[in-house]
Formats: sequence, structure tokens, C-alpha cells
Amino acid sequence: MTSGLWELVLRGVWVTVQLLFFSALLATAVSFVVGVARTHRLWVVRFLAGFYTEVFRGTSALVMIFWVFFVLPPAFGWQLVPMWAGTLALGLTYGAYGSEIVRGALGAVDPAQQEGGIALSFTPWQRMKLILLPQAVPEMIPPFSNLLIELLKGTALVSIMGMGDLAFSGNLVRLALQESAEIYTYILLIYFVIAFLLTRMMRGLEKKLKAGVGKAAPKRKTVTPEPAQIGGVR
Repeated sequence: MTSGLWELVLRGVWVTVQLLFFSALLATAVSFVVGVARTHRLWVVRFLAGFYTEVFRGTSALVMIFWVFFVLPPAFGWQLVPMWAGTLALGLTYGAYGSEIVRGALGAVDPAQQEGGIALSFTPWQRMKLILLPQAVPEMIPPFSNLLIELLKGTALVSIMGMGDLAFSGNLVRLALQESAEIYTYILLIYFVIAFLLTRMMRGLEKKLKAGVGKAAPKRKTVTPEPAQIGGVR
């Protein structure tokens, strides 16, 4: 490939990374808000959170991108740029999957921990912040890592809006060169490298979060008294 075509591919990589970053931020925020709401004591809150989860898990991300980009503008009289339309559609869709990860991790915390917080007269927010989340978040990292990789692959869907992401740029290069095998091999390798780096980053984060959780208390050194010290008689 020529330098100009490589520049086009690299611009696509940058767009994909930006979209991944913004949509991951939105999906993370949605995951925690909705996931915590799924454990709320009020049934109305649980119902609304569950309704959102079922709707966005049960719809296609591709159709959601179409809906956000083509249906919302006539309905509300404004137009989203492709970057923010993709971020909104992907963030809300993958956030619904993430909310189940959060709910499951919170539910896996030992009930005795929750009861201990109640016994200490902690408010629900204090129990969530000081007891449940510190223990649940490290357990969320492996499934969140998988979800992040799925989100990376889902970013290719935004090419239907004409957004110059990696998949769209690769298709332009393919049309220019009339060569599919070479360019799509490069695209696959680029996606793999990004996914590999994300996986290593998430593993490092998991180790860091688990470093301070569940540590055993340091053993005290037991001092055996000398015979002369027992009873004060040698």
C-alpha cells in the first residue's frame, strides 16, 4: 500500500479508538447506575432498571445505530454527528449488558457483609460505597474485559453511517486496490493488537484492585517464655 492509503487506515484506527473510549465511558456509567438500581429496595426502581436492561439487550446494536442516527433527528429536530450517535447507541446497548455484570457481582457478596453494615447503622449508600462495591468491583473486571472486547468489535457497525472508522477506511482501501485478502488481513491484525492491549490493561487493573482485598492479617510472632520466666523459678 502507498503512504496515503496507510494514512487513511491510521486515521481510521484513531477514530475507532476515540469511539471505543467514549462509548466505554458511557457504557460503564450506565452499567453501574442501572446495575445498582437493579438491587434497589423500591420495586419501581428495580422495574424501570430491569425494563431498560431487557429492551436494550433484546434489540440489535446495528438497528439501534440506525434509529439514533436516522430516526431521532426528524422526531426531535436535531442531528447528531456520527461520533456521538455511535457513542450513544453503543454505550446504551453495551451498558445494558454491563448492568447485569454489576448486579451479579453485588449479589455475590456475602450477605453477612451487608448485615454487618446494617448492624453498624450504615445508610444504604454507605453500605454500597464502603462494603459492597470494594468487594464486588474486582470480580467485575474479567467479564467487563470481555465486554470491552465485544464493544471494540461492535465499533465496526458505525461504518454504516459513513463514519471513517477502521472498518470503513479498510473498505475504501480495498476498493482503491481491488485487493481484499491483504487489506482485511491488516485490519484483522490491527483489531487483534488493540484487543490484546485492552486485555493486558484490564488484567493489570484486576491485579491492582485485588491486591488490597482479602489480604490475611499479618501473623504475630509467638514468643515462647524461657523456663526461668515460668513461675519466676528456674
